[in-house]
Amino acid sequence: MTSDTVMSLALCFDAPMQSWGIRSRGIIRDTMTEPTKSGVVGLLAAAMGIDRNDDAALAEIARLRLAVRVDREGVMERDYHITQNVPTTQGTGHRTVVSERYYLADALFLVVLEGDGNLLARVSTAIQRPHWRLSFGRKAYVPARPLLPPGESPANRSAEKVLAEHGWLEASPRTRARMKRQAERPRLRTVVECLPHLVDAQVRHDQPLSFADGNRRFASRTVRTDDVPLTDDMILAGERLCF
Repeated sequence: MTSDTVMSLALCFDAPMQSWGIRSRGIIRDTMTEPTKSGVVGLLAAAMGIDRNDDAALAEIARLRLAVRVDREGVMERDYHITQNVPTTQGTGHRTVVSERYYLADALFLVVLEGDGNLLARVSTAIQRPHWRLSFGRKAYVPARPLLPPGESPANRSAEKVLAEHGWLEASPRTRARMKRQAERPRLRTVVECLPHLVDAQVRHDQPLSFADGNRRFASRTVRTDDVPLTDDMILAGERLCF
């Protein structure tokens, strides 16, 4: 495997709760309806033990191309958090702050990383033995199952090909049995990084530049939203992935 070999690595993001904020400021903490680039890179950095002040190591993994397939759309929910005895801006007293925090309930994503094969091999090893605990957007939102099957390694396939062929990640036997009987099946939404000149390219301001304390910085990237059909082969292949 040479350093310039383009490979892909498929991950399973499954949890009762996930949060992928992109404009979280002040008392409103939002979430996108699929994993963000900054959230995924943060998870990889935790797995690999990259310090938040190590911008060079962060830039290396941030260069990986990100593609997401939504195998189960989550339900957006909202929590209210109350914080007491918060100092006022004038410093003359204290107040109670109510914040709103949005999250996705019961969402399931196929997350595909595309890029240098050697880097993806390191990512694969780290995810299976993470340096720090992995979470989906907030520390309490931990994975419901492993992100990778044991021994899984990068494959010589494009991200688009993985999205179109990878086994469906749905683990519920009842849901899988019902889907096999359905003549009309839902198409699975995809969000894939793309070149900015495409007509339907959408801008996302979630390309991480630095996670340093007091200096968190992000740039813009472009993605293309599409969908792929849920096929018999994907349903059958997914039965081997319900680990």
